[in-house]
Amino acid sequence: MSDYESGTSIDAFESSLSLHPESDQTPGLSDFSEQDKPWDKHRGNADRVSEHYARSRYQKYSSRINDCSQWLDFRLVPEALPSVYKLKLSNAKFCRVRYCPVCQWRRSLMWKARAYQALPKVVEDYPKHRWLFVTLTVKNCPVQELRTSLNWMNKSFIRLTKLKDFPGVGWIKSIEVTRGRDGKAHPHIHCLLMVASGYFGPNYLSQERWTKLWQQSAQLDYKPITHVKAIAKHHDPTVIVPEILKYQVKESDLIANREWFLELTKQLHKSRAVAVGGVLRSYIAELEREPKDLIGEDNACDVDEGHLYFEWKREQKKYKLVDS
Repeated sequence: MSDYESGTSIDAFESSLSLHPESDQTPGLSDFSEQDKPWDKHRGNADRVSEHYARSRYQKYSSRINDCSQWLDFRLVPEALPSVYKLKLSNAKFCRVRYCPVCQWRRSLMWKARAYQALPKVVEDYPKHRWLFVTLTVKNCPVQELRTSLNWMNKSFIRLTKLKDFPGVGWIKSIEVTRGRDGKAHPHIHCLLMVASGYFGPNYLSQERWTKLWQQSAQLDYKPITHVKAIAKHHDPTVIVPEILKYQVKESDLIANREWFLELTKQLHKSRAVAVGGVLRSYIAELEREPKDLIGEDNACDVDEGHLYFEWKREQKKYKLVDS
C-alpha cells in the first residue's frame, strides 16, 4: 500500500541529509511531501490523548501512546523518473490503543486497503447490482448512556435487515460517534448497502419509507433522521469506502474534553466498529478483525535504495530527519 504518491528528487534528499540533525533547519517528514503531513497531525493529537489518559484508570494507555510511533523508518523507492524517489513506511512501533490517533488512522488505512482489494471482485461477480450509502441516526444521548444506545442501535439494525422491505443483499456497517454541542454523544450508523438492480423500479424505497422502516426497527416514538444516497451506476462502490471506513470518533472530539473522552473510552470498551453482512461476508469478513499489520505490506517494493529515519520531536510537534 502506498503511503506517498508524490516523489522527491535525490538532490532534495542529499541537501536535507547535509543539515545538522539537531538544527532548527533540519527538515521534517512533512517537508518532503504534502502527503507526509498527516503524521505530524496525528502524532501531535496522540500526545494530547496521552495527557488525557494520564492520572486516570487508563494510565497504561497513556504510557503506550506516549511511546507509539516515536521513530519512523522509510524506504526510498525509485519512481519512473530518473533520480526521483518516494517514501514507503518500512518499520515503526505502534501502541494499538484503540483511540490513539496514529493507530486509529493507520487502522483505517488498512481497512480501506482491504475493501479496495475485495470490492472490485464483488462488482465482477454481481455486475448488475447497485449500491446505496445509508446513514441511520437516533437522538443524542448522555455519553454515560452511549453503550446502551449503541447496543440498541445494533439490535435495531438487525431487525431492519429482517424486514420484508429491506432491499440489501450485502452490507458494510460502521459506527461513528461524534460529540454534540451540548456535550451529549451522537451515535449513528453508516452503511454501504448492496442491492439488486430491480431496486430502482417497483421495489424502490423513498427517503420517507426508509425513515419509517428505521423508526419501526428502532421502536422510536419520534421520526429519526436518515439519509440514503444511491451511488451512480457507472461508479465503483469503492468511492464511498473512505466515508464508511474512517475513524469511529473524530480526533477533534478525542481531544476536546478530557472527562467526556474518558467516559467514551469506558462506554466503547470492546465494542465493534465495523460489521459485514449478507453476501459480502464471503468477500470481506476480515474487516471485522483488527488488522495485524499497521505498516502496509507491499510485495512490489523489493528495491531498496536506502532508508530515511524520522524521530518525533515533541517540542516542535514535527517528525524530524535523524541519522540512522
